[in-house]
This record gives sequence, C-alpha cells and structure tokens, in this order.
Amino acid sequence: LMVWLRRCTHYLFIVVVAVNSTLLTINAGDYIFYTDWMWTSYVIFTLSQSLMLAVGAAYYLTFTGVPGTATYYALIMTVYTWIAKGAWFSLGYPYSFIVVPVWIPSAILMDLVYWATKKNKHSLTLMGGVLCGMSMSMFNMINLLTIDDPLETAFKYPRTTLPPYMTPIEPQVGKFYDSPVALGAGASAVLTVTMTALGCKLTTWTYRWMAA
Repeated sequence: LMVWLRRCTHYLFIVVVAVNSTLLTINAGDYIFYTDWMWTSYVIFTLSQSLMLAVGAAYYLTFTGVPGTATYYALIMTVYTWIAKGAWFSLGYPYSFIVVPVWIPSAILMDLVYWATKKNKHSLTLMGGVLCGMSMSMFNMINLLTIDDPLETAFKYPRTTLPPYMTPIEPQVGKFYDSPVALGAGASAVLTVTMTALGCKLTTWTYRWMAA
C-alpha cells in the first residue's frame, strides 16, 4: 500500500505542483507577459521567479532524492511557458511579447549542490538557495538583452490582461539604483534560502501525510 501511495503522490506532484507553479510564475504580476514590466520591476521579477523556482525544485528534489530532478522541474516550467508563448504568438502578438525566464541553469546549480554534498538537505537549503537566487538575476538579464526594445513592444500592443489599477503611469527603465541585476541577486540570494527550506519541509509533510 505504501509503495502505491508514494507513487500516486509522486505523479500527483508532477501534474499539480509543476503545472500550477508554472501558471503562477507566468502570471506573477504580469512581469513575464509585458516586456517593459520585466525591465521596470526587474528586482520584483527576479524575486518572484527565483522564489517560485526554489520552493518547487527543492520539494521535487528532496521528494525523489534523485539529483537532477530540480533541473527536470525547471524544464517542465520552461516547456509550459513556451506553450503559452506560442499561444500568444499565434494570436498575432510579437515573438518577444512573452519572455520565457531562464530557470534551468539555476536549477542545475541546486542539483549540483545536492549531489556534491551527498544529498545533504541543509547544504541544499543554504548553498543551493543562495546560488539559485544569485544566478536567476544574471541569467534573466542576459535573456532580456537579446530581445526587442521593451518600450516599443509595450506601447504597440494593449495590455489585455492588466486591470486598470495595475497599469503603470509610465515605464521607469533602470529605476532601481544603477544595477537591478545586483539588487535582484542580493535580495533573492537571501530570500531564496527561506523558500528552499520550505521546499524541503514540504517533503517532510508529504511523507508524514503518506504514513498517516
């Protein structure tokens, strides 16, 4: 019975947590859908993305106990977001209207820490969390630099999913000090540790539920 229950929980996790977290990250304050928002609120974007990645990847990683599953989790998120990108593109929006975040390299770093420390959850929380938070900011800025001018994209196309109270008065590009990458990396490096710890704790709760 326990083997059956564990397998069912494992598949349920893949379907529910991975897919839902992808949808949450896609819609995290509309930062992905609107390229100018990615620039204006880059620090907030970095935080939302790295925290969502860390909690899900740590949960999946410690649940299976197999190094590599964090990267697999990030891959699932990436595939679902590319599907969303394709859907919007088919509606006539430009290719750069949705920017797919770069989750996979940060997840690889979490996997490497888990593997190198012989599956030590505390090392994963501290070192994996810091590496994930610090790297997300850098990888995503490189990603943003490869696409069209965000302001051009923003003003050409309507924000169909953005309610009036969330509409920015005007884009403030580069508003956060001189380096949104450094600020995003610093803030994420601290906060992602907490979310990685939560991911590990979720595994404990899941196993406790299965044993009940």
